[in-house]
Amino acid sequence: MVKDHDHIVSKFDEDLNQLDNLIAEMGGLAEHQFADAIKALVKRDGELAEKVILSDKRIDAIEENVDQHTISMLALRQPMADDLRVVITALRIASVIERIGDYSKNIAKRTVAITQTPPVGPSRTIARMGNVVQGMINTVLDAYLQRDAELAEDVRLRDEEVDALHTSLFRELLTYMMEDPRSISACAHLLFVAKNIERIGDHATNIAEHVYFLVHGTLPEDNRPKDDQSSYTVVGGED
Repeated sequence: MVKDHDHIVSKFDEDLNQLDNLIAEMGGLAEHQFADAIKALVKRDGELAEKVILSDKRIDAIEENVDQHTISMLALRQPMADDLRVVITALRIASVIERIGDYSKNIAKRTVAITQTPPVGPSRTIARMGNVVQGMINTVLDAYLQRDAELAEDVRLRDEEVDALHTSLFRELLTYMMEDPRSISACAHLLFVAKNIERIGDHATNIAEHVYFLVHGTLPEDNRPKDDQSSYTVVGGED
């Protein structure tokens, strides 16, 4: 009987490790996809942007594997307490990572259009914003794999910086459009790009809160800091 129990525990541990590996692979692809989307934007590289658009299918496929794997674990292992929290958290994080991939794809689609317009200065500001968000994605994935709630909390705090950059960039783009009507088309696309980057930062923060829940069993008590004032007039994100 003990041997059977040990076998069941060992097999469940293998399932959990496989789940972590899937999340790590999915997160790594999303991080790379986002980095390439920003690189394509800055370099005005339409060919790279097209590759980013196509790469989203790989992330979707892994999410489906996560779904199937978690359903199997719930049905066959019937995890409880901490183990159940691990499985549910992984399922939620996979869904968030998939959304990050979608927003990166949207950035790439906008980049294809932007390459057909004259260059505008704010692209460099967007690159800085993108670098901050990419760092958040990298850090929060490490926090998940290490079960490090403090590292996850660092990501939550950095979301305020992204919001501030987004507000500043929004105002900068409006100024460009008012001063030079020829820049309106490119700046309009950049407004959507900036909003997508800001939303990716929000999703990285969502993952951080899931990691906190995974470690402590509760969500953070305080509201995440926000400093985005563009929502009063800015266009919405894309699906």
